[in-house]
Amino acid sequence: MNIHEYQAKEILKGFGAPVAKGAAITALADAEAAIASLPGPVWVVKSQIHAGGRGKGKFTELAADAKGGVRVSFSAEEALANAKEMLGNTLVTKQTGPEGKQVNRLYIEDGADIDRELYLSILVDRETGQTSFVASTEGGMDIEAVAEDTPELIHTVGIKASTGCTDADAEKLADAYELTGTAREQGMSLFKTLYEAFTSKDMALLEINPLIVTKSNDIQVLDAKVSFDGNALFRHPDLMEYRDITEEDEKEIEASKYDLAYIALDGEIGCMVNGAGLAMATMDIINLYGASPANFLDVGGGATTEKVTAAFKIITSDPKVKGILVNIFGGIMRCDVIAEGVVQAVKDVGLEVPLVVRLEGTKVQEGKDIINQSGLNVIAADDLDDAAQKIVKAVKG
Repeated sequence: MNIHEYQAKEILKGFGAPVAKGAAITALADAEAAIASLPGPVWVVKSQIHAGGRGKGKFTELAADAKGGVRVSFSAEEALANAKEMLGNTLVTKQTGPEGKQVNRLYIEDGADIDRELYLSILVDRETGQTSFVASTEGGMDIEAVAEDTPELIHTVGIKASTGCTDADAEKLADAYELTGTAREQGMSLFKTLYEAFTSKDMALLEINPLIVTKSNDIQVLDAKVSFDGNALFRHPDLMEYRDITEEDEKEIEASKYDLAYIALDGEIGCMVNGAGLAMATMDIINLYGASPANFLDVGGGATTEKVTAAFKIITSDPKVKGILVNIFGGIMRCDVIAEGVVQAVKDVGLEVPLVVRLEGTKVQEGKDIINQSGLNVIAADDLDDAAQKIVKAVKG
């Protein structure tokens, strides 16, 4: 689950991290009061969407040379004018895709006296299995570009779960950032604080870009991006208050109601598969034969007819879907249950695109009989390779 910058800062502030004073608004009527609550003389008006690259983004409703989604304002009047321009308009960044995202919230923050911009993130290193800090002196930039062009400026510090972030770990990070004096002391304390926040809240990612050193040599969290491990949210019911469903794909919201593992993608072939590994293999082989999957969808091992029907409806609700591949290997999942769900879903929503069904495993013959006797226009497949070729051919003509 992703949250907004101002929410991430609220959480980090609760752990003691240094953040600037700010106010979030969802209506222009609240903008003047929010601006007046900050001392100035500089205000920063920030679009709150679940996507990076906001500062370099463009609003589709404004002129091409209009400023981006993060604006520094040097008067209360300028801050208000920026808020009026940004709230309710659609911001396009390299992470939103060309359709962009509507800005429904703004965060108006006190300006900072920046001397240096640093990059910091915490995540789980899949190679080592450790929670690790990624640090660079090149803050405020696209970290992927930094890693590609100047990899020597990227430093990784792995943290042992048995010890947590130690003084020695904090020293390594302070050295990587070339911190001295007060900033070094504050930084070493902050690194431990951030590690505590990351682990205690079951975060999947904590990114601060930039982490700044002010001209008075103080450390401050200037931006914050946080996502949480969805599988651990049951331990943190308070975090669900931060969920903003307007930032989520409607299909993914609907899938969550039925406990379906669904992720929308950009392709044209909808996939309904049981098991994450088989789902990945299905997506790979669709790509192999020249098409792209429209989704990742794992119905799981204990799917009911209702669950399968819901999954089928979610797939067909995507206007990009030009064909559907149902690929079920019935171990725990029974093929007849999948077949019943597909038939029921087609009766409910109709079938306007090619459908290829590959069933194998538990009660496979019963499943095939249900499909064959349904009167549906279904293309049968013998195995995964055959299924992928047939659905790509049907879609590509």
